[in-house]
Amino acid sequence: MTTSQNDKTYNVLFLCTGNSARSIMAEAMLNTMGKGRFVAYSAGSHPGGTVNPFAIEQIKSTGYALENLRSKSWDEFALPDAPHMDIVITVCDSAAGEVCPFWPGQPVSAHWGFEDPAAATGTDEEKRAVFSKIAKQIHTRVNLLNSLPLAMLEKTALKREMDAIGSSKNA
Repeated sequence: MTTSQNDKTYNVLFLCTGNSARSIMAEAMLNTMGKGRFVAYSAGSHPGGTVNPFAIEQIKSTGYALENLRSKSWDEFALPDAPHMDIVITVCDSAAGEVCPFWPGQPVSAHWGFEDPAAATGTDEEKRAVFSKIAKQIHTRVNLLNSLPLAMLEKTALKREMDAIGSSKNA
């Protein structure tokens, strides 16, 4: 069965250093909000091995299967049998500055910088408030990505749109 360009499913990889919060939340949000149009993944350059419990709290409201969440290395996605990525998005400034593995197929890349909610200090309620704020910002950007007419965009136009989402002052 062939898939027309309009029916294409886009693979998106969200990268962060620890892969415990921002990239995990973005993965879950795009997988639920994208309604099959996207398959989102997340990974880290130096994964911590666990998903932050406050990130899990934010993800619960999306309906995403929590058993699918795990902190993993971006090396998994550089293997020959890994899914081909169409879009790679860094969500932390540290990962954006690192030398990434080679991604076959030259996916569109973008940087969507978000404050690190895992670095929040204070009471659990104060930490929860920071996670909620970052989750809302991620939600806004994922919603913008989801609204793009990807099948109609050339690769250079898609890159420009992805960068615009990342620098959005409203997110």
